[in-house]
Amino acid sequence: MLRAPRRYFLVAVGALVAASLKVAAQTPARIARIGYLSPHSANLSLIEAFRQGLRELGYVEGRNVRIEYRSAEGRPDRLRDLAAELVALKVDVIVTAGGTLAALAAQRASSTLPIVVVSVGDPVTSGLVDSLARPGGNVTGLSLIFPELVGKCLEQLKLAVPSITRVAVLSQPGATLERTEADNLKGAEGAARALGVQLQMVEAKGPEDLDKAFSNMISGRAHALIVLSTPVFLAERRRLAQMTATNRLPAVFSFREYVDAGGLMSYGPNLADLSRRAATYVDKILKGVAPRDLPVEQPTRFELVINLKTARDLGLTIPQSMVARADEVIQ
Repeated sequence: MLRAPRRYFLVAVGALVAASLKVAAQTPARIARIGYLSPHSANLSLIEAFRQGLRELGYVEGRNVRIEYRSAEGRPDRLRDLAAELVALKVDVIVTAGGTLAALAAQRASSTLPIVVVSVGDPVTSGLVDSLARPGGNVTGLSLIFPELVGKCLEQLKLAVPSITRVAVLSQPGATLERTEADNLKGAEGAARALGVQLQMVEAKGPEDLDKAFSNMISGRAHALIVLSTPVFLAERRRLAQMTATNRLPAVFSFREYVDAGGLMSYGPNLADLSRRAATYVDKILKGVAPRDLPVEQPTRFELVINLKTARDLGLTIPQSMVARADEVIQ
């Protein structure tokens, strides 16, 4: 007498489970929304590196993730409005590229929405985080500390061209925080004193000022050049490489993208690697980890890249010992 009801019960449960599985299979997977804020859209290789990092973690645009891209196109004053747009779209996380100004714009747009920063200066002194180990708020990501790098770049330049005694330093006023600019200058001056090199400070507020800047370098009898990288300069890297060649100025840059574009040499972290690493932060946040619990990373490896073709065009012979220890040599 009890067997029939039990059989009906099992059949009913089986039907219910099957129906639930069918409904689940028909329910589309949630698409995560990522906002990507950058000062300039010209650095597509870095955007692609970020997308590659996402793909390696299983995120495919159009299938389970959607990226909303916003670029200030070289106008920092637009960053705040663009950040506000991304917040209004209710994205799950904002990724900021190209330095501290974009990161600050996103932070000012929202104190709760998770923000992953890429290649910012000192996030503590800029107020982005409480500390590297414990960010404390809604911001985390990857940081670059530049003052030491400027001095290291000057050292590499002096090793490559020992005869130089006067070096121009090209900067873009307003592209970074005043504190960062001061730290960069302090780092360069300290290394210059140790190396017996005199510095010539040259400014270019934008691409339209580059011709005048190089004219000032030549009239000031500069023997070589250090470029303090900014989003605008990085976007203009091919033009900068050509101008250093035309004016026969050996130049050192912070990132290999300049060398790939024809610059002589670079010493610094790998920006593409940092962009890929940013995807791991996004992945953890989408899985529920709070930004305040994700320590800010700093680069632990700096690469030396040398373009020997450019060296030959400039009539330079890079010491073989330096070529041997370079991370990459472009022939």
